[in-house]
Amino acid sequence: MSPYAELFQRYAQQYIAGTWRPGSGEWDVIDLNPHNGEKLCSITVATAVEVDEAYRAAERAQRDWAELNPYRRRQVFERMIALMDEHESDITEAMIAEFGATRTRAAYELALSKEFLQEAMQLPTRVEGRILPSAVSGKENYINRAPVGTVCVISPYTFPLLMGLKTIAPALALGNAVVLKPHQSTPVCGGALIAALLAEAGLPRGLFNVVITDIAEVGDALIEHPVPRVICFTGSDATGRHIASVAGSRFKRVIMEMGGNSALLVLDDADVDYAVEAAVFSRFFDQGQVCMAANRIVVDRQVLEEFTAKFVARAKTLKVGDPADPETHIGPLMNARYAETLTRQVAEAVADGAVMLLGGEARGSLVPPTVLTDVPPHSPLTRQEIFGPVVLIIPADGDEDAVRIANDSPYGLSGAVHTADVQRGLRVAGQIESGIVHINDTTVVDEPIVPFGGQKCSGLGRLNGDAVVEAFTTTKWISVQHGRTRFLF
Repeated sequence: MSPYAELFQRYAQQYIAGTWRPGSGEWDVIDLNPHNGEKLCSITVATAVEVDEAYRAAERAQRDWAELNPYRRRQVFERMIALMDEHESDITEAMIAEFGATRTRAAYELALSKEFLQEAMQLPTRVEGRILPSAVSGKENYINRAPVGTVCVISPYTFPLLMGLKTIAPALALGNAVVLKPHQSTPVCGGALIAALLAEAGLPRGLFNVVITDIAEVGDALIEHPVPRVICFTGSDATGRHIASVAGSRFKRVIMEMGGNSALLVLDDADVDYAVEAAVFSRFFDQGQVCMAANRIVVDRQVLEEFTAKFVARAKTLKVGDPADPETHIGPLMNARYAETLTRQVAEAVADGAVMLLGGEARGSLVPPTVLTDVPPHSPLTRQEIFGPVVLIIPADGDEDAVRIANDSPYGLSGAVHTADVQRGLRVAGQIESGIVHINDTTVVDEPIVPFGGQKCSGLGRLNGDAVVEAFTTTKWISVQHGRTRFLF
């Protein structure tokens, strides 16, 4: 048995109150390798009973954790980074097996995860209170920050380790407890593995809990439960709308990242060769299963012919296949059903008038790089998130038209503008309705200290940097009257 196979068997359980245990549901989540269909493990689902137990354990453990010396809290994340370095090989193999990460892609996620942990290490000592003046003589106003209590995290199958840690680590570092529900397709890398690392790093029992389950089993128990005060969700906008409505009716704070339909703009003065490289990475990295991926490449007509020829030629060089092969650029989608859906969407667009410049037949969960042009404006592909290696090249007549095309989407997460004139790029970026825009770079960028989040249907709230302090703490006003207040009666 390979080391990573043993890892899956060891952690194929729920993690509640510091113990590994099976769920009490009547069915199992089956964890499959998306490339070859190999069964990695099966996990009996958690029920609403286990959800309640996880929240109650978190609630009990959080009080002492919040009062712990902040320098002691930061030591947990320091040790966790060392553990990730020590077990990097096994973690990499697990990522390749569970969600089809290529080796380059796995290395990227591991490196960025450690950067986020390094940032989380600083948070316990970075929270500051304030003293504000008062209009009342003799009074002082103290503004203190306190942990919100318990945070619920619902994470996706894309970048499961990173997307879990970038929320879990700051929430814990700021004195909160966390209950995590990872995606059913990545229960180990997105959940159990994080629990194992945190436990070995010395996190007190009960502070972090993992429940592997499905809405079909627990309904809204995760978001209706009275213990969590913040719900962090990454996933589809349809699910996000429901979570927001349920959480809002219970006065819970929500932080939501719900996908995107990013546009990468190539203006008429852009470095075409460089823009091609940035666009290829922006679309095809991680098989295009990235919320920030550039679905649409919007190219000024003056450079359209040159850009298109070079882009197609570069995309042809990408190797599609086994993610374990170091030479592979594009691995499998999460399952063959996703590949079938994407293939159907492309066929419908072609039938509607789109021209396929590059493509091919899907093989199981493997979809070759596909480039479409002349896609009708009313085509669903122009307005929805494309979760796979399919890209649209759309011509634009000048900057204003390029901005119009970029904004013609219900989403607004990321984007990019390529131009030789930085000031021009800034003007164009400022007009794009998106939470993130990068000038002369890829659309796929995340940094631990920069606020991350979208506009429109791409989400609510922000993470990273100082934004996590706002997300996972609450302010309390305490006033002190040193003299005597003169009351009205």
